[in-house]
Amino acid sequence: MDLSVPLSNFASEFNSPSITYWDHYDFAHRTAKTWGLDPADFPEPYVGSAGEELSLSSHAGTHIDAPWHFGPTTAGEPAKTVDQIPLEWCYGNGVVLDFSTTKKTAEPIDENDIKAALDRLHYTLQPSDIVMIRTGAEDYWDTPTYNEMGTGLTASAVVWLVEHGVHMITTDAYSLDIPLKYMAEKLKDGDKDGFFPAHRIGREVEYVHAEKVINLRLLPATGFKVSLFPIKIRKGSGSWCRAVAILDD
Repeated sequence: MDLSVPLSNFASEFNSPSITYWDHYDFAHRTAKTWGLDPADFPEPYVGSAGEELSLSSHAGTHIDAPWHFGPTTAGEPAKTVDQIPLEWCYGNGVVLDFSTTKKTAEPIDENDIKAALDRLHYTLQPSDIVMIRTGAEDYWDTPTYNEMGTGLTASAVVWLVEHGVHMITTDAYSLDIPLKYMAEKLKDGDKDGFFPAHRIGREVEYVHAEKVINLRLLPATGFKVSLFPIKIRKGSGSWCRAVAILDD
């Protein structure tokens, strides 16, 4: 099952890509000009291969944040860039924790909430499980309000998950933290600890997370595999991935 949002022009996210599309005729003329050819002489006259040119952030669409995104070091050691993430962190057993009906927008999810959600499932986390947080933000994807919907994890929730063997956390929201609108309000009120706590704790404990992972409402809570392999960007702070759930027939 596809869990990814598409890269598209005018996407409902802050860092929307810019995509230029070349149809078969455009590409034929570009190729002909480059190589001094006449597109009329092509095997199919004036018909080449379609293509696209993209200008976008490495954090556009469904993507993975590497430790380097959180800070230059993790626990005093150089933080891993996205091309250094162990691939085994990106494939494993999925565990969906659904907070879409128990948490209001911007109401943080702490470690006690995580424990309670696992208790409801009668499930004990296993090393290298991929924990998938459903906030309900996915229900607003491709609408103007998507970036302001859902909630996020506290720093202590991230630490608790890492201490229980989790390397990868995903969210259906724009960010693993609460929406930026509400973090900005906290910072204006002097609450510095409330500004990107889930990201900043990555400077103390090593983990990665994937954002804008959707269709979690269609998944069972457990009993499936998840694949989130990132594109290999040298020294990148993050990278696009095709998030996929692999379900038993």
